[in-house]
Amino acid sequence: MLRMSASDKGDPELDASDFPESGEAPSASEVRLVHAARNGDAEAFGELVQRYERRVLKVVRRFVPELEYATDLVQESFLRAWERFEQFDPSRRFGPWLFRLAVNLTYDHLRKVRRRGRWARFSDAKEGHTPDPTVKDPRVDLDLSQEVQMVLAEVPEAYRSVLILRDLEGFCTSDVAAITERSEATIRWRLAEARRMFREAWERRERRAEVQRLSADDSGSEL
Repeated sequence: MLRMSASDKGDPELDASDFPESGEAPSASEVRLVHAARNGDAEAFGELVQRYERRVLKVVRRFVPELEYATDLVQESFLRAWERFEQFDPSRRFGPWLFRLAVNLTYDHLRKVRRRGRWARFSDAKEGHTPDPTVKDPRVDLDLSQEVQMVLAEVPEAYRSVLILRDLEGFCTSDVAAITERSEATIRWRLAEARRMFREAWERRERRAEVQRLSADDSGSEL
């Protein structure tokens, strides 16, 4: 029931066309499925999985690009939803609750990885850290999507999640607030701050790249 489809596993750009627009009321069929699933109907829950798994995977991969890890996190998210369905308030929309589980699990995973000293690119930037301009920036050889991922890693976690959900995934402010369990006013403030942090981190990267380009040009002229 919870096995990811082969087509999704092989598709790096997942389409969210089967996902309800952010802020829209759930359809009558979804209300029926949620009610049945909360009462232990595994087939109804399986239909919910089919409706949401592609979008959940797409969101998780914004944080964890590696497909194998992301797929495991998506499956764990659905398992947790099944196990905790009695905690879900049926008067609310199912989607934000599910994405909250997925995002929380994803950040738990990233914290564990960070503690083990792996995947340093996901760690928060240290305040006051100034890169050595004489050391080649590995980002210069990355494509745009990789550059964005690397710069996003310099935005602190609480702000990064808002930026990803709102700007990259297109969730409305009310849904981001529901997913992150914060007020809409807090989300709007964090989004403004996250955009500023991302812009400043991008500009720092551009300055480093320019310093390296000029340094390379000087070295070449001396030959």
